[in-house]
Amino acid sequence: MGAQPSSIEEVTSNPARLRQLVAAHPDRVALVHVASDGTESSLTWSELDRRSSQLASVLAAERGLGYGDRLALAMPNSPQLVLGALAAWKLGSTPVPLRWDLPDWERERLRGVVDAKVYMDESSIPWIDGTAGAVVPELPDVLSPSMNGICSSGSTGTPKVILSGFPAAYNEVFSTPMVAQWHPVPLPQVVLVLSPMYHTNGFVSLFSLLGGDRIVVMERFDAARVVDVVERHQVSTFTATPTMLKRIADVEGVDDRDLSSLQWILQGAAPMPPSLVDRWIDLIGAERIIMAYGMTEAIGVTALRGDEWLRHRGSVGRGIRGTEVRVLDQGGTPLPPGEIGDVYMRSPAYGGSTYLGASAMPETTDGFASVGDMGSLDEDGYLYLADRRVDVIVSGGANVFPAEVETALIDHPGVADIVVIGLKDQEWGRRVHAVIEPADPASPPTLEEVVTYAKARIASYKVPKTIEIVERIPRSVATKVNRGAMIAERDG
Repeated sequence: MGAQPSSIEEVTSNPARLRQLVAAHPDRVALVHVASDGTESSLTWSELDRRSSQLASVLAAERGLGYGDRLALAMPNSPQLVLGALAAWKLGSTPVPLRWDLPDWERERLRGVVDAKVYMDESSIPWIDGTAGAVVPELPDVLSPSMNGICSSGSTGTPKVILSGFPAAYNEVFSTPMVAQWHPVPLPQVVLVLSPMYHTNGFVSLFSLLGGDRIVVMERFDAARVVDVVERHQVSTFTATPTMLKRIADVEGVDDRDLSSLQWILQGAAPMPPSLVDRWIDLIGAERIIMAYGMTEAIGVTALRGDEWLRHRGSVGRGIRGTEVRVLDQGGTPLPPGEIGDVYMRSPAYGGSTYLGASAMPETTDGFASVGDMGSLDEDGYLYLADRRVDVIVSGGANVFPAEVETALIDHPGVADIVVIGLKDQEWGRRVHAVIEPADPASPPTLEEVVTYAKARIASYKVPKTIEIVERIPRSVATKVNRGAMIAERDG
């Protein structure tokens, strides 16, 4: 446990910000939780403050959590996860949400990288609930040295934790609606949380909470229930992946539902298929759609509104909040508009993150950084993504690394050789596709067998959705394959 700073000057800590909200609106509902079965529960501002203080005191007394420590939260979207994050900030600790649905070996590998002082998973929820009987402590104001950690596999598939370079202080920049770059929206908002909170898109809803917004947290994404919740709670905004947006748009009768409360929606994680953008423009209007591009490493962000997108179809926008964008060749020279190269960004509002479990991000001499994405700029400075420098498959907004899937499946008794590629897919953006050379050509493995085998070894989102049996994998003498050529041959 590190030494606590003697004073906090010129900033408002997250705990102090929470106390301000409690003083202003003690009985206003701050958090609504929608469980997987549709049942709902809620907490007011005063209840959030009281329960997180009780949890903080017990975490300190019984688990030894303190200033500078990390608190791992490996649990589904829940009030307990939110309370855990608030409690961590009240102790000067750093909350690190983790995937809770990983195979044991992968979970243990990730835990080793996080190296948290205290680890809590779904089995800890009754214990957290039990702290409601604790004395409500008077906690001193404290400023955690890092806002949060977010887990990522990065460009290598090796797990790492990206620690925010900012302390846990309230920052209006991160609680201001992104759409305010274009037009104002009524405040406070009702923010629907669709993404898992171990992902940046889900965790940043806590910044909206600190801004005074109500957050409505869904334990699990369900497209039909999303529409119900939007109507029932008069939701102002949500952030979603293209896969989520397609499923919502495909809900039977959605065109006749009342989506008028939506002031704006934010799409991220992967570029949107043009047909899906057009569909959502029909549903809520172009000026209520924001499409953004960023990354877990938080080196910058680009965005554009739907009406801009209509003039720059396929773009992920221009830099906002001070983000500068460059497209460079492999020698570091800026490329002219229309030419594809490595995407580099820098921003005074972002950056400063550090890695646990991996080396630092590459940087040019003037502070621009890249995570390996490739793209081009047009004459107006709008960015268009092309692909990853590595062979990452972005499926449903999640990164899937072919080598990891191949390693998981190569020991299948029916598989002699395998190459995994990503093919275009209307629902997933790209689907994980396994090209298999069978051990016995007369009895190749079936899709069901491959899926069952894979699910026992890797997370479900990495499991192939389709397979293809070939006589022989097209490897070179050096045993390498050209994934790009294989994808092109399949019009992928």
